Amino acid sequence: MRWAALLIGAGLLAASPVAALTGRNEVVPAERRVLPYDANIPGCDDTAVLAKVAQHFAEKEAKFWNSNLQIVQYENVKRVAWRPWGLDYIPRRFCTATVWISDGRKTRVDYSVREDLGMISMTWGVEFCVHGLDRNWAFNPACKMARP
Repeated sequence: MRWAALLIGAGLLAASPVAALTGRNEVVPAERRVLPYDANIPGCDDTAVLAKVAQHFAEKEAKFWNSNLQIVQYENVKRVAWRPWGLDYIPRRFCTATVWISDGRKTRVDYSVREDLGMISMTWGVEFCVHGLDRNWAFNPACKMARP
């Protein structure tokens, strides 16, 4: 009798994560919430997105690291994922590109474009990690935390 109760209890505990992973739970898309998202954010190769990543990188380097490094050119811009965690999360587009830094180095940048996560939630925002220049280890290891 104890074994049966134990198995039933274990099954109940495992049921909700399994249901969430298999999609059996009802998902309310972010576009149908009381305060909805519209999932209308710019693409990975949009010039405004690339300019914002370059601007934020230059500001971070100057302000925190006393460096004049800048992103001077983008190559091979690609989308990695769109809403990888499902419809009920804030719409995000994950991207990667090869960049030339002003010191002549060529490296990779991983970034995401996120709806309503810009200045005071009024516009889209970006989050990025330049490989080899994540000096405060915010996205360690090797910018993995900037990817889905």
